[in-house]
Amino acid sequence: MYFNSLDFAIFLPVVFILYWFVTNKNLKLQNALLVVASYVFYGWWDWRFLSLIVFSSLVDYTIGLQLKKAAQPSKRKLLLWSSILVNLGFLGFFKYYNFFVDSFVDAFSFFGSPIQPNTLDIILPVGISFYTFQTLSYTIDVYKRKLEPTRDIVSFLAFVSFFPQLVAGPIERATHLLPQFYKKRQFHYSQAVDGCRQILWGFFKKVVIADNCAEYANQIFNNSAEHSGSTLLMGALFFTFQIYGDFSGYSDIAIGTSRLFGFDLKQNFAFPYFSRDIAEFWRRWHISLSTWFRDYLYIPLGGSQGGTWMKVRNTFIIFLVSGFWHGANWTFIIWGFLNALYFLPLLLAKRNRAHLNVVAQDSILPSIKELAQMGLTFGLTVIAWVFFRAESVTHAVTYLKGLFSSSLLSLPTIRPTNLLVLILFFIGIEWIGRRQQYAIEVLLLKQSRVIRWAFYMIIIAMVFVFSNDTQQEFIYFQF
Repeated sequence: MYFNSLDFAIFLPVVFILYWFVTNKNLKLQNALLVVASYVFYGWWDWRFLSLIVFSSLVDYTIGLQLKKAAQPSKRKLLLWSSILVNLGFLGFFKYYNFFVDSFVDAFSFFGSPIQPNTLDIILPVGISFYTFQTLSYTIDVYKRKLEPTRDIVSFLAFVSFFPQLVAGPIERATHLLPQFYKKRQFHYSQAVDGCRQILWGFFKKVVIADNCAEYANQIFNNSAEHSGSTLLMGALFFTFQIYGDFSGYSDIAIGTSRLFGFDLKQNFAFPYFSRDIAEFWRRWHISLSTWFRDYLYIPLGGSQGGTWMKVRNTFIIFLVSGFWHGANWTFIIWGFLNALYFLPLLLAKRNRAHLNVVAQDSILPSIKELAQMGLTFGLTVIAWVFFRAESVTHAVTYLKGLFSSSLLSLPTIRPTNLLVLILFFIGIEWIGRRQQYAIEVLLLKQSRVIRWAFYMIIIAMVFVFSNDTQQEFIYFQF
């Protein structure tokens, strides 16, 4: 079920009414309702894959209880690795089986020994990368004794399958989200209003910015050989705003929807395109995944505690794994490699934590230096996104060659004025709200209700006016 669908427009109020007006006096019944609703939400896409999420949940629930009983380190490690192998085994099969087969075929063909193995017509379960990492965080934290294993199976099933963030994050930690299912939730009007406000901004990002940018990005990327360098630059810029509006828009809708049910999810995007270097960008982009890799891979590998070689090695491992997490294509791996290269000078110069505050913290506009830093970081990010969007490495290289050709200085043949104005409006609102959890969190709250609601109605009208005729699914559903 998509957030931007009529099905969800019916589903959400029905669940909301049942949650607060029918099951509100019984916590276990509320949690059970969330489990059922989440399974309906997920099964709406393909009910057959419900068995995967249920099986994965039961495995980690059982292993968590066994970890509490196990005292011997060897047995605890065996239990931990059982969870890792089961979860990553499912993920590896559904997401990477054909990638590895095709890579072996290419390797053998390169050395003059072509083979013809069987590939499978595998459907990638929606959200498998997200809920796999979420349930793994539970087992790992229980193993490290950072979290007490739960005996409440309903709460655990609700934690793994919680529908607002089930298929595209944020990837929640068990230490943060699971305890919220143990406590009785009270309806707070202010929390619900804040949630609705964030949902509204999420829909603006998705429907107005991302979906409209997608139309032109697809047109340019799918016919890149026919376009000038300046038009290819426009295509790369459109995709840059498409992926941010699409993914951060989903996160805003997920976080806002969670607030309607009395839950708090962590911020997943913190205005990353205003970053002054690539290290700051990765502290602000897909925060739940970046911190997951930091805590469960980077730090166990030694983090930045060792010598220079260890720091460099660990950095490249993190970025390459992050690229591979996104998809079974060499383009994603190169995208991760590029970001590691961008990060490397900052690491070696010990400048990777130079910008921990918000840009232009105490001023309205950035300084010339900050503007140059943001421009450079944004430009490097745009180049990397070309590999992320391209169909193949060859396509990405050809695209960039065309982009940096002499025709880069020509006038783009595709320059939709309305969309460019919308993007500028979007950037302006995001800049004004860059100190908040989301752009319009406190915007106009000090103004009269008439002015505030006029703004909200304008945003709602823009969502309807600029919505595409065809429903666009969220990009990160494929991951």
